[in-house]
Amino acid sequence: MDQYKGSDVDKYRCFMSGEGEKNTTWRLGVPPNFDVVNKLFEEGRTKIWPSGSLEEQVQNMLKTWEMELFHKMKAEDFKTVDVTKLTLSVNGRKPLTRQDVVKIGGGYNMFLQTSLSKNLRMYDPSEETVDTAHKLFTTTFPRGFAVEILQVYSGPPIIAYKFRHWGYMEGPFKGHPPTGELVEMFGVSTIELDENFKIVNVEFFFDRGELLAGLMKGVSATGATTAGDSITSGESSACPFS
Repeated sequence: MDQYKGSDVDKYRCFMSGEGEKNTTWRLGVPPNFDVVNKLFEEGRTKIWPSGSLEEQVQNMLKTWEMELFHKMKAEDFKTVDVTKLTLSVNGRKPLTRQDVVKIGGGYNMFLQTSLSKNLRMYDPSEETVDTAHKLFTTTFPRGFAVEILQVYSGPPIIAYKFRHWGYMEGPFKGHPPTGELVEMFGVSTIELDENFKIVNVEFFFDRGELLAGLMKGVSATGATTAGDSITSGESSACPFS
């Protein structure tokens, strides 16, 4: 996993510059800049892993994969995954291929799939596109939504780890005004790597209500808070912890 040592443009993310990226098609036309979220990460992380440690490499791999998932437009530009074999699942749901993720509207919609009835969905992935979801969450979290590795339970080829995502709600979300408060969620995941240390399978387990409940504290534009998607609203997350 030595390839996950960062790059000359970002110390936590690889495959963003150099000869290998000269033909990469970026969502915004140029490589993304993570200076703001890196500052959030460094100020808010609870772990500082030794340089070269397995934990640091897994953390960099996760950040790099998320970067490619949200910012690289063509499958052939991905370096962290084998796109011909890759499958992803969230909370025990049916595994998805990369084509499936594209069809349901990208990474945000993949992570926030739900079995709730439509009238209880504060965030309905079936009504969002890649662009609307991206605009919504980058507006809600203008400093980004940082991620850190809390613990690695097993090394490659199947890596199991615990993670934490967090940000500050400094923008509106679905009619709810910004609170400025910390919003965080915890989860566990497994990543299976092939012989070239490319990702071929990912499984995530977390409670999406833990995230959405933190975005519902402010009074909505209708003058009321929303019960749907809160942790106590009856959502079954298939999540064995949280």
